[in-house]
Amino acid sequence: MTHSMQSAEYDKVSTRAAFGEALLKQAQKNEKIMYIAADTLKSVGGGPMREEYPQRALNIGIAEQNMALMGAGMAACGAKVFIATYAVFAAMRIAEQVRTFICYPGLDVKIVAGLGGLSGGQEGVTHQGTEDIGSLRSIPGLVIIQAADAASVGPIVEAITGYTGPVYLRLGRDPLPAVFDTGYTFKIGKANIMKGGGKDAALITNGAAVARAVMAERLLREQGYDVGLIEMPCVKPLDEEAVLEAAGRSGLLVTVEDHSVIGGLGSAVSEVLTDSYPARLLRIGVEDCFAESGDHDELLDKYGLSAAAIAEKAAGAIKAK
Repeated sequence: MTHSMQSAEYDKVSTRAAFGEALLKQAQKNEKIMYIAADTLKSVGGGPMREEYPQRALNIGIAEQNMALMGAGMAACGAKVFIATYAVFAAMRIAEQVRTFICYPGLDVKIVAGLGGLSGGQEGVTHQGTEDIGSLRSIPGLVIIQAADAASVGPIVEAITGYTGPVYLRLGRDPLPAVFDTGYTFKIGKANIMKGGGKDAALITNGAAVARAVMAERLLREQGYDVGLIEMPCVKPLDEEAVLEAAGRSGLLVTVEDHSVIGGLGSAVSEVLTDSYPARLLRIGVEDCFAESGDHDELLDKYGLSAAAIAEKAAGAIKAK
């Protein structure tokens, strides 16, 4: 089976590998950084730090709740802690620990989630984190960030290291199509306007969906539509100003995400519109279903996130305005 992104240029490394390199750089500058993994040290980027600082990179086995509580304890003693596991476990298995023992006291713990969205791929539903953002977004004080490609990871890790407080960082499994370069900038709570204008609509996207939204915008442009393109790496706090500006230009927003259409980026944008600027919104993501096992790109295509499908749905919404 072929997938729609075969012509795209892919990163040489995955976002989780890029995270490992970025974490080591920060650990070299800040001796307070600790890393704890729940049998996921190598698979969620801990290898480089473990090699250089074995006493600061711990693998405690399949014990995610203990990992979260160890992280909370270390942070309470002044450490800056990164805890790492897969998104399904980071969002659901340790939800109570994240809520009550990390976010309630506002501790400096960064939850690093590999295999976000459908990137769990062949591992199937047990490892596909399509509900993680929706599961965590209502927890007070938790910053939620999604990286779009390898180049974006370094600036994100630098920013969250400089931030004191709980963060959920969502990463993928395999290399993604390269979207950004070394000039990528990131600020917590701020969108990246990839293409301005957008009198017909604006696509708002993040994570693995960004490259597909870029291609969809190109297809829409070829059809004569003026569509803006916004990367929203920070789902919480959301850049409400960017949402409202885009809605004011066109009256139609389209969210595109590798996550359930319930509770994630689309839901966050809809809340802003409902409160402040009633406008049309089309949410594109994984519908209310469990996905089958398969290659990440093929799964994104199957569940409605191919560039062609995004463009077709967006064009239909523009015509219906």
